[in-house]
Amino acid sequence: MNRIREMREDKDLLQKDLAKVLNISQQQYSRYENGENQLSYDGLMKLADFYKTSVDYILYRTDDRTPYPKSVIAEEKNK
Repeated sequence: MNRIREMREDKDLLQKDLAKVLNISQQQYSRYENGENQLSYDGLMKLADFYKTSVDYILYRTDDRTPYPKSVIAEEKNK
């Protein structure tokens, strides 16, 4: 997951800063950046909210950084 590294570096943040956001250790966060472990669904959602983007952007499913509108998210939850 190089995209999470790119986003972190774009904001001039350290791994320990993002580890705090995810409530994990810096070592665990490093494993996510290096592709040794995969982020959980909750972790992906927290990062998407933190960076104000979509999970699809983090997972390279799109190159559009724009987050989904809240109304779309609410509609999906109600299905």
